[in-house]
Parts: sequence; structure tokens; C-alpha cells
Amino acid sequence: MKERFYRYIQDLQDRITSRLEEVDGKAKFQEDIWKREEGGGGRTRVIENGAVFEKGGVNISAVYGPLAPAMQKYFKVGDVDFFACGLSLVLHPKNPMVPTVHANWRYFEMYDKDGTVIDQWFGGGQDLTPYYLFEEDARHFHKVSKTACTPHGFSLYTDFKQKCDEYFWNSHREEARGIGGLFFDYLKGDSHMKIDDWYNFVTDVGNSFLQAYVPIVKRRKEMSYTAENRKWQEIRRGRYVEFNLVHDKGTLFGLKTNGRIESILMSLPPHVQWVYDDHPEAGSEEDKLLKVLKNPKSWV
Repeated sequence: MKERFYRYIQDLQDRITSRLEEVDGKAKFQEDIWKREEGGGGRTRVIENGAVFEKGGVNISAVYGPLAPAMQKYFKVGDVDFFACGLSLVLHPKNPMVPTVHANWRYFEMYDKDGTVIDQWFGGGQDLTPYYLFEEDARHFHKVSKTACTPHGFSLYTDFKQKCDEYFWNSHREEARGIGGLFFDYLKGDSHMKIDDWYNFVTDVGNSFLQAYVPIVKRRKEMSYTAENRKWQEIRRGRYVEFNLVHDKGTLFGLKTNGRIESILMSLPPHVQWVYDDHPEAGSEEDKLLKVLKNPKSWV
């Protein structure tokens, strides 16, 4: 399974970066091949200062070796080895009318010292973080995500949409990071869904990403915006940073397993503001977004 999924994310990275370069029309992804001293490595691709994308990364990695003591405690296991591979992407557009997007699809195995697999699971998802709320965009993103889920189980979209709303929640702000999407973890084989079934589910979600995001970018990338729109975008980007550094489990895992810092922090936007006690004007477009972030809603 690990070889099968790693081949899949290598291909998916190629498909996504190629399409995003077409959409941007100016910037190209710069590739960085790196090695992890304890075992494994990755292929980082970063785009910067484009016509559409101010900063973004589409990264794959496959790392392995002894599980660090801190993560042994987290997973409640003893001295075991692990293998983890996945694709992680974040795109921060220049135009505030174009939403930021995040996605991740990953696979994890643990082994005893004899090399026997003692646990394995999939995780991942995709979620949208707009700065200005266009409801047709939110409905489109969620509709494509639901379409990818439904053949694998009638309730999967509903379940994983709820988990997304719960996970990407800045509890110290009492607001969502964005308008959600899908989030799932610890998808393990059982009598109902074998590990091959979960592979088929996760890859269908991964394959849906470009269809979910690119039409939104194409609709919004030429829209005009003001300096005040840009300021709001940078304030909301600050909330994005807060979530990733305070709450995100993926960031924690990377830091606890001696991950590559440049790849882990690739998700952080280049220009951010923290404005003291900032509140949007009542009834404004900014206020409209904030109301939805305070009370996540159903989009499909």
C-alpha cells in the first residue's frame, strides 16, 4: 500500500502543479529535492510572486524510521518504527477575492521491530478559506467534495464536513478558519471498509481537488480590489497563521519528528497583519464573512 499511495501522490503533484502554472500564467513552481537524515525525504514545489498566486506550495514526502518518543506518547505505543507519506498543499492568492486553499492526503504505517505492520491508516481533506464570501463559490467547492465522497458511502460527506468544521476552528477566537470542506483521519480497514476501499476514497478526493478549486480562481482572479480589501485579507491571513501554529496537528507532527522546517512552514503567507481589536463595520462584506465563520453553515 505504501508504494502504491506514494506513486499516486507523485503523479497527483505533477498534475496539480502543471494546472496551477497554467492558471497563473506567469510564475513557475521551483522544485527542491530534500533528504531526511533519519530516513526518507521529499519533493517540495513552491510558487511565488505570480500573477495569481502570491505564494504557494505543493509538497510530497515519504519519511520513515523510529517513532520519536513524543509521538510514541501521542499514539500510545511503545518503541516502534513508522512510515508516513503524503501530499500537502497551500495556495495564497494575491487578489483578496480569490480564496486561500489547503489540502492534504496522507498514509501512515507503524511496525514492530520485526517489521510487521501493527497499524495503518489514511487521513487528509481539503478546505477553503475565503476573504470575501461568494456563496456560489462555497457551494461549488462543497458540491465537488460531496460528489467525490458519495460513491464510497452515503454519509461520508456529512461526517467529514462536520469534522472539518470542528477541526479548523480557532477556539481562542471562537471562529472557523474558513468555510470548511472535508477532514478525515485514522481511516482504518475494518469489516465495512477495507484499507483498499479507503485508498479508493482518498484518491477520488485528491482527484477532485482541481475541479473544486480552479473554477473559483478563474472566476475571481481578475476582479478589482482596494487597499482596504487587501488589508482585510492580511488580517484574516493572521488568523490562518494562528491556527497553523497553535492548533494544527500536522505542524505538530512535523516538528516532533524532526521534519523539514521549510516544508512545514511553507503554509504561512508572506504578508500578514495583526491589528489591535479590529472589527469590521456592521453589515459590510467583511462582516458578512465573519458571521459565517462564527456559525458554520451547510452549503449543499
